[in-house]
Amino acid sequence: MRRLLGFLGLALTVGACATASLVPDQQAEAIRRREQALVPHAPVIQKTIQQSGRSGALAFFDLRDGHLLVLPGDTPADAWMRAASAPEGLPDRAALPTIMTFVHRTDVPKAPEGVATASLQEHEALRARLTGLDTELRALSDAVAAARREAQASVDQTRLEAKKALDGLAEEISTTRKFMLQLAQLAYLNQDMNAENAAVLKRAAAASQESAANSARLVENMRQLSDHLAAQLKDLAMRLDGIQNRISNIK
Repeated sequence: MRRLLGFLGLALTVGACATASLVPDQQAEAIRRREQALVPHAPVIQKTIQQSGRSGALAFFDLRDGHLLVLPGDTPADAWMRAASAPEGLPDRAALPTIMTFVHRTDVPKAPEGVATASLQEHEALRARLTGLDTELRALSDAVAAARREAQASVDQTRLEAKKALDGLAEEISTTRKFMLQLAQLAYLNQDMNAENAAVLKRAAAASQESAANSARLVENMRQLSDHLAAQLKDLAMRLDGIQNRISNIK
């Protein structure tokens, strides 16, 4: 922003000097008379410049009452901008001449420069627009930063919820595995019991025909129980596969 304003200030000074050299003879003579009129006031102008600590000042006479006005600054544009930012502000438009004179400090080896008031006013309007644009850009940058923070917070919350879901699913799988191990142990025990019962039944069959018939029914019941347990184990195995597929999909 400051570099752009400095460049515009330089262009403004060059353009103003060119304008002053191209004005009609009558207007050029009026400009020279105004500059000559400033010569008796040189001590006052230089004192104002020295007190301000600037490199020069815009000097001109108020068109309404003819009193001297001195606006210190390092360049014409800087002097105009400082005056606009001061509590009292810029002089009224009716007080401003068409051409102002920028007087340099005595230790700066430069001649006074003619500066077009209209160019200064255009420069000030452009500076105000650039300042407003800079403010809007800052507000937009703050809004983007806030949106990024909100998005990051949402992502963090989603990750936390996904982690909780995975932890819960892992715990469910662990519980299911323990249950399946217990069922497997029961199945092995049941198989041993079936074998032992079968042996007992065989021995009982030799002792009694009636006992053999009862043993046969008991064997059938045990077989059905074994088939039922096997079906339960198969169902549990299918459930475990389903849970593992859900984990793979989440990852």
